[in-house]
Amino acid sequence: MKKDYYEILGVSKTASQDEIKSAFRKLAKKYHPDVSKEENAAEKFKECQEAYAVLSDEAKRKQYDQFGHAAFENNGAGGYDFSGFDFSDIFGDIFGSGFGFNFGGSSRGKSRGRDKVMRVDLTFEEAAFGTKKTINLDTYTDCSECHGKGGFDEEVCSTCHGSGTVAAEQRTLFGTFMTKTTCPKCKGKGRSYKRSCSKCSGTGKVKVNKDIEVKVPAGVDTGNQQRVSGYGEYSEYGNGDLYLEYRVLPHELFERDGNDIYLEVPLTITEAVLGCKKEIPTISGTVKLTIEPGSNTGDKLRLKGKGIEDVHSYRKGDMYVVLNVIVPNKLSRDQKKLFEQLAKTDLETKEFNKFNNYMKK
Repeated sequence: MKKDYYEILGVSKTASQDEIKSAFRKLAKKYHPDVSKEENAAEKFKECQEAYAVLSDEAKRKQYDQFGHAAFENNGAGGYDFSGFDFSDIFGDIFGSGFGFNFGGSSRGKSRGRDKVMRVDLTFEEAAFGTKKTINLDTYTDCSECHGKGGFDEEVCSTCHGSGTVAAEQRTLFGTFMTKTTCPKCKGKGRSYKRSCSKCSGTGKVKVNKDIEVKVPAGVDTGNQQRVSGYGEYSEYGNGDLYLEYRVLPHELFERDGNDIYLEVPLTITEAVLGCKKEIPTISGTVKLTIEPGSNTGDKLRLKGKGIEDVHSYRKGDMYVVLNVIVPNKLSRDQKKLFEQLAKTDLETKEFNKFNNYMKK
């Protein structure tokens, strides 16, 4: 038995459209397979999609309230098909639409070509600032022989008489309904050809290898995907999409945490004790940073706005400079003499005193 749609979304039967949309947004963000690690996330996400597809449509909601799940069995009650529902607007709101991440939900026909994923490496700087990448791939283009038609001597399809669809009568629990389906002969084009093109075998498309240029926006991170429309697997009903999945290569000095950058800076003992002015590299150039006297390993200094630009909001993260005081392994004779002189002075702090007093007990 299917779960109640209202129960799936966690709303009452009197919930407004805004409440239904808000509930779906939260659940979609929680269970989407691209971001959720929960068990059965894909199944729960599909349930949420189906529930929202019905309850967000006033006509379908009324049918559901009256007949329950039976209203949509065997494509009855108007032949409603859940797979045709367009989720692109709400997923754009949740995950951001400008970049084209692979968060799914966009409307597409059942027979459209499958999507493909291609992994692309980016340097740290390319990911931070954005770049243009040339991608080599196999794709399909209009046949030069038949100009993409698939044949010659065009004529009106004898099956659908040019409409591209054929009507069929369907009997359901709630009566008889007329449904329209794509014409099987002309594949919805409304026309056919007396002679098929031999070069493309009647498909109108031929396979080619080509380079395409893709603009990578600033701020992408490892695992982010960018959609390139129409470069997926071929289908006569429309190509799928290509998703470029990025991997950001490690940097020699910088480490990334979200939109923040971390940099470990080595200090000599004298720099840490006396303080100093230190030139620090950032992704946008060097800055002079004041190191306070008495600094220790692990001290963290923040450089506001020196991180990476967020791919959606365009706000920049911060940069954190983490100090690391280096104790030398080898000393020259003069350096050793200076340390020996220093050792004769009183350098004890309250931390030393606390430890020494305990040891004297």
